Amino acid sequence: MTSEAAPDHPPEKSDSPDREASPKPAASQHASLKYSLLGPSLTKAGQDSVDQKKVSEIIYNASKGSKYFNREEERDKILTVKINRILEKKRQLEKVDLSREQRKADNLIAELDLSRDLSQHIVHLDCDAFYAAVEQLDRPELKDLPFAVGGGVLTTCNYVARKFGCRSGMAGFVAKKLCPDLILLPMNFDKYTAKANEIREVIAEYDPRFESASIDEAYVNITEYCRDHDMSPEDAVSQMRRQVHERTDITVSAGIAANAKLAKICSNINKPNGQFILPNDRTVIMSFMRDLPCRKVNGIGRVLERELKAVGVENCGDIYGQRQFLSPLFGEKAYEFLMHCYLGLGRTNVQPAEEYERKSVGTESTFHDMSDPKQLREKLRWTADELEKDMRRAECKGRTLVLKVKLHTYEVYTRQTVVPKAICLADDLYNYALPILAKLEQERPGMRLRLMGLRCTHLVSTKKPDTLAFFGLKPRSDSTPEPGKVLRKTSQIDEDGWEKIPEELLEQDDIDVDAEADAADLNLQMRGSSTTI
Repeated sequence: MTSEAAPDHPPEKSDSPDREASPKPAASQHASLKYSLLGPSLTKAGQDSVDQKKVSEIIYNASKGSKYFNREEERDKILTVKINRILEKKRQLEKVDLSREQRKADNLIAELDLSRDLSQHIVHLDCDAFYAAVEQLDRPELKDLPFAVGGGVLTTCNYVARKFGCRSGMAGFVAKKLCPDLILLPMNFDKYTAKANEIREVIAEYDPRFESASIDEAYVNITEYCRDHDMSPEDAVSQMRRQVHERTDITVSAGIAANAKLAKICSNINKPNGQFILPNDRTVIMSFMRDLPCRKVNGIGRVLERELKAVGVENCGDIYGQRQFLSPLFGEKAYEFLMHCYLGLGRTNVQPAEEYERKSVGTESTFHDMSDPKQLREKLRWTADELEKDMRRAECKGRTLVLKVKLHTYEVYTRQTVVPKAICLADDLYNYALPILAKLEQERPGMRLRLMGLRCTHLVSTKKPDTLAFFGLKPRSDSTPEPGKVLRKTSQIDEDGWEKIPEELLEQDDIDVDAEADAADLNLQMRGSSTTI
C-alpha cells in the first residue's frame, strides 16, 4: 500500500495542457464533438470492452446533417472557445505569484481532512439494467438476445446490447445502427414500480430510513445493522443482495464505503451482480481517488471533464498539482467541490428522499416542431395540468414560475416571473405563464418549438402542520420547511427585465433530461415518428 504522503502529494504532470489551444490537425478536428455525441451514459457498466471510437463514428455519421447535430456542433465550438479562454487565463496566472492561492488550497485541504468521518458504512445499491431485467422476467427467451426498453429514446438496455455500444439516453435509430438485431420493448412503468417496491421491502429491513435515489437505486446506512447483528459490512450487503434476488428475481450491485459519494462510485466497479468495498481507511481512500478518472465522480459531466482535462486534470489525484489555479479558473463552488473529490469526501447522512428540502418542481416534454399560437397555448395548458399533479404530490406551491422552451434549432430559453401569491393550480400556472410565452413570441416572431416545460421554484409547503412539533412534544426536522414558509433568496434582474433563475435551482438532473430529450428529438427528425416523449 502506498504511504500516506504519496497520495497527498502526487507528482505534478510536466506536459503542458496548453496543447489543446493549438490548431488541431484535420483528422482530429471533430474529435471533441464525436466524444460529446457518445452521450452522458458513457460511464455506465458494460461499456468497458466497447470500441468507443467506432461507436462515436457511427453516431457521428448517423446524426450528421440533423438539427441536433448542428446544435451539438455549435455547442462544441462554444466550449472550445471557452476552454481556450481558460487556458489563456491560466497562462497569465502562471506569470504571477500564486503562493497565496496555494496556501488557501492547502489550508482548505487540511480543514476538510479534519472533517473526514470514517465511522459509517454507507451502501449504494443499484439494480442491474432494471427495466430490462423486469421485462426479462416475463420474457426469459430474451436473456441472450440484445434488447432495450424504450422506442424513440432508450431508457435502458441489457448487457448483451451494451456490448454493441447501446446505452440509455441514445436515440433508438442510432442504437439500431450499432446493433441491427436490437429488440425494442415499450415501457411499462407500473410494472417497474411494483417490482421496485418489492426490492425496497428488503432494503428497509437493513435500514428503515434508506434513501431512494431513483426507482432502481438507493443509499443505505448499514452501520447500526452491522453492530446489532455482529456482521461485517461486506457480509451484510452480500446477504441483502442475496435476499433481494431470492424474493424478487432481480440482481443488485453494491458499493460499500465511508460516504455516499464513494459508495456510488464503488457500485459500478463489479457490475453486474457484484459488490465492491472500499475500506474506511484514509490512506486507502486517498490512493483510490488518486487514480480515479474525474468522469467517474457523480457531478462531473462531459463539459467539466473536458475543461479539467484541458488544464491537466484527468484523474482526481491531478487536482492537487493544479490546486492553486482551480479557484481563479473555475470559481469557488467548483473549487471546493473538486477539493472534496480529491480527498474522497462526501455526505454520510442517509434519510428518506421526502425529508430533503425540494428546491423546485417541474415537468417538460418534447414534440414535433410547433409554431401555431393556438397549438402552443394548448401545449402550455397541458404542461400546466401536469405540473399541478406534480405540485400536489410534492405538497407545495411556488412563488416563482419558470417557462423553458427549446427551439427547432435546439437553442434553449428560460424565462421566469415572480407571482403575487404562491400557486399550484393549473389555471394559475397557465395564466401566469401565458404572458411569458406571449413575450417570447414577440421577441422571436414565428418561433418553432420542440420542447416546453414549466417549473416552480421558491417553494412553499402545503403540508398539514405537525401539532406535536408545534407544542414541543417532538422536534421538527431541520429539512422540513414550516407550513407556509417561503424558501427564497433575493432575486436579480437581467438586462431585459427578466428575473434571473438562481444557479442552485438549475438541478443537475436537468442536464440528463435535456440529453435524453435531445436524443428523442433526433429520433423524431430521422424517423418521422409521431411518438411524444
